[in-house]
Amino acid sequence: MVLFVAPGSGESAFVAGKKIGGAVHRNRARRVLRAALREVAPQGVEGRDVVVVARETIRDARTQDLIEEMTELLEREEVRR
Repeated sequence: MVLFVAPGSGESAFVAGKKIGGAVHRNRARRVLRAALREVAPQGVEGRDVVVVARETIRDARTQDLIEEMTELLEREEVRR
């Protein structure tokens, strides 16, 4: 996944393009990304706009895998404290 974070109002957007697959796969990708962000958000992304872009490898990912990856990305960029 690709994660864009910027100061803002706390809005979030989830993007899953056609490379992910058909509508069912894209909707599942957005759903698991939304669930992962919901778990990570209390840990430091309040007051920031977040855009999460799904990549092809998300098709077999579980929410827990994405939570770990999101946490790692946010810590690497020092967004999460």
